[in-house]
Amino acid sequence: PSGVVLKPVPDHIVRPDYAADGIPKMEPPVFPWLVVRNTESEIACARVAGRISREVLDEAGKAVRPGVTTEEIDSIVHEETIKRGAYPSPLNYRGFPKSVCTSIGEVVCHGIPSAGRVLQEGEIVNIDVSCYIEGFHGDNSEMFCVGEVDEAGRRLIQVTYDAWQAAIAICKPGVKYNEIGGVIEDHVTARGFSTVTNFCGHGVGRIFHTTPAILHYRNSQASGTMDVGHIFTIEPMINEHANANTMLDDGWTVVTADGGRSAQFEHTLLITPDGVEALTGKLPSSPRYFWE
Repeated sequence: PSGVVLKPVPDHIVRPDYAADGIPKMEPPVFPWLVVRNTESEIACARVAGRISREVLDEAGKAVRPGVTTEEIDSIVHEETIKRGAYPSPLNYRGFPKSVCTSIGEVVCHGIPSAGRVLQEGEIVNIDVSCYIEGFHGDNSEMFCVGEVDEAGRRLIQVTYDAWQAAIAICKPGVKYNEIGGVIEDHVTARGFSTVTNFCGHGVGRIFHTTPAILHYRNSQASGTMDVGHIFTIEPMINEHANANTMLDDGWTVVTADGGRSAQFEHTLLITPDGVEALTGKLPSSPRYFWE
């Protein structure tokens, strides 16, 4: 929005190409099935970005409790990112005004932090953190409970997590990217939930959002085949009721059409010779989920 003052980033921190004017300059491959194979040195950089993104997400998650504002979470993310020498990837990406997305309750994705939005007892919130360092973006998100959450909310979170993990489990060289969606859709629809079809996972690396497009529903898109060195996200958005959603007037916040809650988890994933590795995987110090 015009008139928004972006939080300052120290001069020594290397910025992505859109930081000044909001417009990404690097172009994704021309065909959707063409996916960048990262070299060992590139993977090393992506590993740093993934690890930092995880550490910052953990710090944000530790702050979640009733009475905290989403603006306070944004400030934590901003400070913790800068402290690690990284740039908060959402900041001014296509004009996004903050350093993190905070999506509460019926918000599907891209919720904008605000000093006026106080976390309430019983709410569920997704925090989506991306950090840019050494020329690479890391990208991860997870769900947090604000105080005690009702059984239906906890079940939505657990089913979303399990579907996400089941999708990650099939990933290895030779698997088609379009196989991911069916795993997620089958898992959640069998349990009475729905999967959002108009937002997707994506390749990530030197470019924040690139090929492949990862659809979280059954599809036959020509989105390529997994190969060693591919880096991408899986980030299903799972709704309590129908998957229909609508965008608010701010041009970012997406909410369920029926007011039901939505949940999401996300990792940055690397295809390895024998499978898959989460570059944003949990650390021994990471907050645990309620079922762990």
